[in-house]
Amino acid sequence: MQSSKEILLKYWGHSSFREKQEDIINNIIEEKDTLALLPTGGGKSICFQIPSLMQEGICIVISPLISLMKDQVENIKNRGIKAIAITSEMRYKEIDIALTNCIFGGYKFLYLSPEKLQNDLVKSKISEMNVNLIAVDEAHCISEWGHNFRPSYRNISELRLIHPKAVLLALTATATSEVATDIQHNLEFKEKNLIQSSFTRKNLSYIVIKEEDKKKKLVSILNKINGSAIVYVKSRKECQHTCKLLTENNISANFYHAGVSMEERNKRQSSWKNSETRVMVATNAFGMGIDKSDVRIVIHTHIPSTTESYFQETGRAGRDEKVAYAVLLYNNSDEKHLKEFVELHFPTIVEIKDCYQNLANYFHLAIHNGEEKNFDFDLGEFSRKYKINSLKTYNILKYLEKENYLKLSNVYNNYSKIHIKTNSKELYHFQMVNNYFDPYIKLLLRSYSGLFDDFVNINESTIAVRLNTTESNINDILIRLEKLEILQYSPKKHATQITYIQNRVENKYLNISENKLKDRKNSELKRMNFILNYCNQTTNCRTKILLHYFGEEQTVNCGKCDICRERNKLELSDNEFESIRKKVLKITEKKTSSISDICKIIKNVNEDKVLKVITFLMENNELKTEGNKILRNDSQ
Repeated sequence: MQSSKEILLKYWGHSSFREKQEDIINNIIEEKDTLALLPTGGGKSICFQIPSLMQEGICIVISPLISLMKDQVENIKNRGIKAIAITSEMRYKEIDIALTNCIFGGYKFLYLSPEKLQNDLVKSKISEMNVNLIAVDEAHCISEWGHNFRPSYRNISELRLIHPKAVLLALTATATSEVATDIQHNLEFKEKNLIQSSFTRKNLSYIVIKEEDKKKKLVSILNKINGSAIVYVKSRKECQHTCKLLTENNISANFYHAGVSMEERNKRQSSWKNSETRVMVATNAFGMGIDKSDVRIVIHTHIPSTTESYFQETGRAGRDEKVAYAVLLYNNSDEKHLKEFVELHFPTIVEIKDCYQNLANYFHLAIHNGEEKNFDFDLGEFSRKYKINSLKTYNILKYLEKENYLKLSNVYNNYSKIHIKTNSKELYHFQMVNNYFDPYIKLLLRSYSGLFDDFVNINESTIAVRLNTTESNINDILIRLEKLEILQYSPKKHATQITYIQNRVENKYLNISENKLKDRKNSELKRMNFILNYCNQTTNCRTKILLHYFGEEQTVNCGKCDICRERNKLELSDNEFESIRKKVLKITEKKTSSISDICKIIKNVNEDKVLKVITFLMENNELKTEGNKILRNDSQ
């Protein structure tokens, strides 16, 4: 068996591991279930890829996003390692062929969404595989109290019944201690085992600026700080407006959101990754799986909905360990918008049930039907038809997703695929008696190999050029050949889809708990209040606040965030500042005192230092004045 370092060098070209990677790999080899908590850009994929390559058998990787699965499969295939992803874009026969190849050693890594684990064919085929490792990516999705709960993640533990001896590795970049415990419990770890890398990013400066004219400030910041940048905005419309603003100010930029075609998104992402475009303006659709080390600045032009998403997105800056910045621009309207956003997130039970019924009417779906069926869905059209706010509709659908009734997803299939169903002898006979189809079939056989074995990507445009016809005609020919059962044809697609996880139920049997709805809302309000307090506080080190949220305590201030930079001007050590601050706040807590009174009460401390701290606290609204007296500002 090759050592982990030999495999690292062979496939990745590195001679040493990053922090905690080797510990995690050794745990897997020692057959210990492990939860790996590594920051964004911490190299999580290597932690399951290397131990699987060290052993016989296949690694099953559970991942929540089709785009993320595709990226990872492409990356690992480029290293000469066989991998495949099973997605909702694939037909039954295509899935059957792929899983059969996994049984017979055709692939080393099998990527699945958690929803696919409910499919009988998938479960049956997995039971025949030699599974050496189960890797659960974005594992925080299993926790109801995480920031992106996916109920289908609770199905993953069923793999333990199919392969009880397989080791399980859960990976995430963001989990509080409560969520970490929840992950291990729901994945049925044989014993608790958490390996956590420090979240500290010593090269990253967190800066928060309250600014009414955010557009002007954004341009100013990007003109002051050179290098590659990401600007996160809260909507598609804002994406385009901000991108236009930057280009009008001679800043190289492009925009990225879920409404842009996959082909165009890939093109823009590639241009940005290759530093041909300097700034990517994006919604939170951009970022998962992004591997660009030299991002110098990440700017949020709004308050993110959760600390987890904020921390993950800012973590895309400075992965090369050089100085980088995470800037958050906000104003009073952003605070108001966030509060309204959370309220819209939680519709009433009546609204949820009405929407569920409307969906059934929209799809003409009868009771006790629909399980595992995909329906193309237009959110705008549906919302207009049933006169519901589109954002509220979206949140209702996401809530039904959390309750495991359905799944809302964007389906992107850049390539059409075909698979010839007949054998070569039958196909030859068909060509002999169907002269019209013969040139099309001949060209397909000459242009693409493996058509009899598996689904193969094709390009209708290229075929059309070679046969001196139109792409539309090629589509028609392939559809006709499919109807004649000569081949199976999956055209390329870009659509929003709803997949029913279970059969449609009668509305009176739709089980929506009022208490659970209330608990979830309270949990989200708690997260919202944390991020609002993070923005508005003016005296505590921002790095310390963020680390504390994730259960990591840092005793010293970072010295780089905007708060620390202001305090550094006082020429006081962290310990001196905190000691004086606590004394001043205690003195002013219940009574008003003059500055001279405070200086007299605080003994054995230089008066200039006390004055500096008092001035700082007043400037940052922790203290207020009443006449010539000073009082603690409890409204903060």
